[in-house]
Amino acid sequence: MADPRVLAELSEIEQEIAGHTICEQLRLTAERFPDEPAYSDRAAGGGWTTLTYAQARHRVLAIASGFAALGLGRGDSVALMMVNRTEHVLADLGAVHAGGMACSIYSTFAPEQIAFVAKDLNAKIAVLGSTADLERWLPILEELPGLSKVIVIDGAPEGERFMSWDDFLALGERSLAADPAAAEERAAAVSADDVLTVLYTSGTTGNPKGVPLTHSNIVFEVYVSVRLTGLPDHGDQISYLTYAHIAERVLSLYIPLFKVYHVHFCPDLAELGTVLGQVKPLFFFGVPRVWEKMQARLQALLSTQPEEQQQNVRAAMAAGLAYVEACQYGRTPSAEVTAAYEAADAALLSIIRSMIGFENARWLATAAAPMPLEVQRFFAGLGMRVVDVYGMTETSGAFTGNSTEMYKLGTVGRAFPAVEVRIAEDGEILTRSPANTKGYFHRPEATAELLDEEGWLHTGDVGSIDEDGFVRIVDRKKELIITAGGENISPANTENLLKEHAIIGQALAYGDRKPYVVAILTLDGETAPAWAKGRGIEFADLGELAEHPDVLKEVEAAVAVANDKLARVQQVKKWRLLPVEWTAETAELTPSLKLKRRVIHAKYATIIDEMYEV
Repeated sequence: MADPRVLAELSEIEQEIAGHTICEQLRLTAERFPDEPAYSDRAAGGGWTTLTYAQARHRVLAIASGFAALGLGRGDSVALMMVNRTEHVLADLGAVHAGGMACSIYSTFAPEQIAFVAKDLNAKIAVLGSTADLERWLPILEELPGLSKVIVIDGAPEGERFMSWDDFLALGERSLAADPAAAEERAAAVSADDVLTVLYTSGTTGNPKGVPLTHSNIVFEVYVSVRLTGLPDHGDQISYLTYAHIAERVLSLYIPLFKVYHVHFCPDLAELGTVLGQVKPLFFFGVPRVWEKMQARLQALLSTQPEEQQQNVRAAMAAGLAYVEACQYGRTPSAEVTAAYEAADAALLSIIRSMIGFENARWLATAAAPMPLEVQRFFAGLGMRVVDVYGMTETSGAFTGNSTEMYKLGTVGRAFPAVEVRIAEDGEILTRSPANTKGYFHRPEATAELLDEEGWLHTGDVGSIDEDGFVRIVDRKKELIITAGGENISPANTENLLKEHAIIGQALAYGDRKPYVVAILTLDGETAPAWAKGRGIEFADLGELAEHPDVLKEVEAAVAVANDKLARVQQVKKWRLLPVEWTAETAELTPSLKLKRRVIHAKYATIIDEMYEV
């Protein structure tokens, strides 16, 4: 039986959003705030080129008219592959306004994965960003007879099947001018139950699964997300994570249409620090690896300061950490803790936050993989509450979360308004809400595993809910290690402890049906070389560095520190340091930087077996 409070919230929200679509929301925002900045791309000289909301909607209608002129019909799909840029958003919204559905595809997908997705979607048109994107499609175009047109923004090749972005826009503008009413009618005909987008979960093995999400799914998700965060209207934000990821879609594609945000695109992750300093966003979301990298760079910078300055920073950060921890749900900071924080903040912490672009940030969050508690504690030391949220593509994004005012570090927060969450008998986290997808694209068996007859979505994650309603994630249901002795072990917990040392980039714990736990480790490609240079270690590349005795000694010490925090059965008995990094391109990580455990197990089977030899 549903909680009466949840039912009341659900009834209220459903009345507010009944029949509402993303098309309608863009129209309302463009009419109410025509001159507000909507989307900005970095210009060659370092400035920004910007479209207002009125300009953006006109462009979207022109693009929708262009798609219609190319034969895109109601329910047809457009495949998108490009970096985060204004054209990505406009092409996506244009496909939707034409009555179709948009699908952003991970740019790290191999050609055969792209072919699978394009066939599964029965994609009619593809919009690609660059020649590099086109090169991934060229080998498979003959397998896609239904793909009638490939539009390339930067550098379209010759041929009837290809079209430049400029030519496409010109076609759209002509079509819109010839019959503007038709464009408005197509957008108005889109219903809340129509599929807005199909996102493909990258998965850890096998073909990706398509997750269709409707306008009503996403509009509900936007409403409950806004209620959780409490963010005000109008403000600046950054879009840098791929639009093939549900979190980026909700945060920087859909929410801005409701909150009238100004989205600044950062297509190159290497430029994120610079863009943060320029934009100073109202809020910021990063997967744990982004926060880990940011921490490593800050620590490296602080280590170059005079010792007295380092001591001052450490003291200030201790005050910051004490305050953030004391402000957690159910606690109240003492007058002494508050005074110490305010003094530290005025003297140092606010200056550091301003230096890295977080002076205006009202909500800082992470998700997609386990966030090491020590990383959260580091940023808490700067007075930054980097809180966890939790969700899936299948739930249209987050369904539990911490807010800036109501949070517990180490948890993924409480259920969103109007969302039900419970723990099954076997520990699995279940959720039920209007944000849940109705099932996978063309995968009835997988859908039956995902959703039960009562509408509960089975997340595949094991967790718990405390007396205050805060959810903790233990591990993936199918990734728990069960040792030969019958002990259940969370590999993610062990891996996070191992990664607390700055020079360790990735870690995989292994031990299912084995007598003890072992680990495969990689060096961090940025921090480890800086650490080595600071100690006068000479090396030609990361592979050579991974074999250096001083590095191996440091890693051994890091493993020992991690083991001290683990029960004996959880401790890593043997480990190996690899001479390479793991990336999505080399297939050990998903595009959202989760470990592909089965891939790693297979790829390094010999190394794993060696660690179990007597």
